[in-house]
Amino acid sequence: MPGYYNVILSLEKPATIHYYNMEKRLILAIALSLLILLTWSAWVSKIYHIENKEVTTKSLIPAQNLAKETPTLIPQPEELPSPLLFNYSQEKFAITFIESQAAIKEATFKNYQDCKLLLQYGFLLGDKTFNFKKESITPDTVVFVHSDPNKVVTKKFIFSKSNYNIDLEIKIQNLSSLPISFNLPLILGALDFSPKNLEARFQDVAVATKEKTLRLNARRDLQFAEIKFLSLRDRYFCAIIEPESNHYTGFIQKINSGKSNIGLSFADFVLAGGEQIERRFRIYLGPQDLRIINSINPEWSQVIYYGTFDFISQILLNALEFLYRLVHNWGGAIVILSLGVYLLLFPLTLKQMSSMKEMQKLQPKIEELRKVYKDNPQKLNKEIMELYRQHKVNPLGGCLPLVLQMPIFFALYQALMRSVALKGAKFLWIKDLSAPDRLFILPTSLPILGNEINILPILMAVGMFIQQKISAGATSSASAEQQKLMMALFPLLFGFIFYHMPSGLVLYWFINSTFMLFYQIRMMRLK
Repeated sequence: MPGYYNVILSLEKPATIHYYNMEKRLILAIALSLLILLTWSAWVSKIYHIENKEVTTKSLIPAQNLAKETPTLIPQPEELPSPLLFNYSQEKFAITFIESQAAIKEATFKNYQDCKLLLQYGFLLGDKTFNFKKESITPDTVVFVHSDPNKVVTKKFIFSKSNYNIDLEIKIQNLSSLPISFNLPLILGALDFSPKNLEARFQDVAVATKEKTLRLNARRDLQFAEIKFLSLRDRYFCAIIEPESNHYTGFIQKINSGKSNIGLSFADFVLAGGEQIERRFRIYLGPQDLRIINSINPEWSQVIYYGTFDFISQILLNALEFLYRLVHNWGGAIVILSLGVYLLLFPLTLKQMSSMKEMQKLQPKIEELRKVYKDNPQKLNKEIMELYRQHKVNPLGGCLPLVLQMPIFFALYQALMRSVALKGAKFLWIKDLSAPDRLFILPTSLPILGNEINILPILMAVGMFIQQKISAGATSSASAEQQKLMMALFPLLFGFIFYHMPSGLVLYWFINSTFMLFYQIRMMRLK
């Protein structure tokens, strides 16, 4: 896509106004699509949809039954009188526990610039009467116990030394001589959709049933029977829980307009006097890194999803990781990837130029048709298209590289926006490839630009302007004004679209455009 906007301008002379208008509309439509993508990502983040609409009635339990199955027993933060927090730390992460709930408030990942995954009250047993106290802490375990005259509830977190895997053991013992009934949903975590959460759009819920993995609308009550595992994620990290049996139901429970609980529920059970029950769960609490997740449980990799072009995103990320292992720098890997995509599409670029030359050869005949049918635009267009057909010229042939770049760009956008590997990755003056390059930070904000000066989008816009400038030639007065308009409009529009995008994505676009510009200059010198 980068570098191909100049198909609206001829390398030698402009083609036809008819061809120009078709190309112009296509390029403008693509530019507006990018603008819509950016706007959607930034502002329309509250709208979620079920990716897989073929939800079977066997898996889905009607939402109206949810309140009966999983009552709202979760104590909200405002109900807790200054909960006692304490930290458990190991080499990879630090976990902040809420002692009275035996729940995880947040996880801080040491290998990723101390970024946090906020669960609010992760792995909480949904019963307000429980009041846990930590019993023991070892390098590998944290144990909590709730005790009252009738029962003892023990929660034991067992941490892996080698990865982000956690085992959770829950034991419930009836101390009385009478049977006790239990209804204990286990909350994986809570999602925050409030306006103050600027990254709410990255939140995602996935449920794996026997039939398929579903990505759900987390803003409404839903429930799924006999799940294999359940997950939630933010931009870079995720939490996954898998019960030892498939007799659990996964649910999303809307608390209010800005908050939903995600968790597991089990059918009500009764413990006879003196009886004990034990439940086990496997947990992943870590980065959205396919290599790490696959090493623990390959099925969990389904949690990582990049949208419509997920397949392409996965290929691009694998290619980037391979290149990174060669050059040991993510910025360098993006540069090489951009060159690879350019070379891959280069045959189509040559075809584009050939198509443009054929169009130019037909220019005299088209000008004659314009004179003959100047008062009949419909007849003119029909005759021009017939002329194209006779000479086997595709008027949109030059747009093929552009169209093929679209899914690559969108896939790379989604992948780089969520790639935890790029978090904090440096390249030249860029301090973080997952964020705008921010060469300078201003003391005050400017319109559109904000308080940061991002040099890469500016360089990209300048390169686009130069590319169009050297492509422009002598032209008729009708198309001259259009060329001047496009020469100013497109660099500004694309510069605006890319200004606050991740610098890794802008770097990819800029390098690809630069390669195209150098080739164009070389072709002009040869002529």
